Amino acid sequence: MILKVFKEKSNQKYINKLLSARQVAVSNNKMNTVGVILSVSEFSDFESFRLFFKSLGIQAAKTKIIAFVEDTKDTNELWDTYFNPKDFGWKGKINNIDLQIFVDTKFDVLISYYKENHLELNLITASSKANFKVGLTNEDERLFDLMIDVKPKEFSVFKDELKKYLTVLNKL
Repeated sequence: MILKVFKEKSNQKYINKLLSARQVAVSNNKMNTVGVILSVSEFSDFESFRLFFKSLGIQAAKTKIIAFVEDTKDTNELWDTYFNPKDFGWKGKINNIDLQIFVDTKFDVLISYYKENHLELNLITASSKANFKVGLTNEDERLFDLMIDVKPKEFSVFKDELKKYLTVLNKL
């Protein structure tokens, strides 16, 4: 139990280091590739995101959706990739190859679609090499370039707001 607390502190320290060193240099390129991070306990409808991206003209091959589950028994065969707290080591080390590939991918836009503050979700968001990070309002504002304050169940409101902001920012 005490090791778990030290591990969490180690990972939080790593997140703080990443965020303090982050250089915000958002390019004006159009959005072609998208990554999505979901928390299954809050929202698990992958198909809604796929349909939304299709309506924006983004090919399915250019999107990647990953899901965070507390327990591996809650997984679904239709999901692209899922991860759980056991996929993380000390000092921000990621022990899941699919998750490491996701983090290293240079997405044009990363959508962190979760509201609860989970260390693992924040670690993936902070570690991501994405150019532009969008998230629901969270405790740590340094994680995102754009925050949209909606509840995860209000996906239609999120879609409308995201489309509006991406149009204004010339990403669509």
